Amino acid sequence: MKVCEIFTSIQGESSYAGMPCTFIRLSGCNLRCVYCDTTYAYDEGTELSEDEIMGRVLSAGISLVEITGGEPLLQKEVFHLIKRLADEGYTVLVETNGSVSIKDVDPRATLILDIKTPQSGMFEKMDLSNLDYLRPSDEVKFVILDRADYDWAKDFMAIHSLAERCKVSLSPAFGRLHPETLSKWILEDRLNVRLNLQMHKYIFGADRRGV
Repeated sequence: MKVCEIFTSIQGESSYAGMPCTFIRLSGCNLRCVYCDTTYAYDEGTELSEDEIMGRVLSAGISLVEITGGEPLLQKEVFHLIKRLADEGYTVLVETNGSVSIKDVDPRATLILDIKTPQSGMFEKMDLSNLDYLRPSDEVKFVILDRADYDWAKDFMAIHSLAERCKVSLSPAFGRLHPETLSKWILEDRLNVRLNLQMHKYIFGADRRGV
């Protein structure tokens, strides 16, 4: 697999935010969201075998592992890596941009599925059949850029009954939408969602890699 980076840090997003976590960031992405903060993962990376990746994870000594990107599901070898991590007792998170089918991801993994809003510029690339495979343990994430995005996400959630089917988080696009503004909207509408603040950026800084 082509791997951009492997590092251990504090999980900054999702219901696992705040937990020590080893991240496996795979290279390559088929989307170009306007707010992307990991553009370096489009092309950078080194070919590593599954055994080499597992060795790095083992040496990190952390039971929570997240596979991310880029878009990790573009590399078909990742499906076996997910299975192997689960077989060996790791808690596995898979963050995916929602444009690639999640149907064959090992059910023991927790999916963190992005739904791209219109302002991201990538909604037309979504594979909405992925919604059929979500389980209560999975999570859906919307990155919100403005009020129009928020209203769109709120309607999308209602149409697909997302909050009744899995965990949902709304994240203010870093540097574009103030967290207080999004918080007020959520509270006004009494939405059953998690506010997602990308904790790692507040801890380590917005532009630091490997954290």
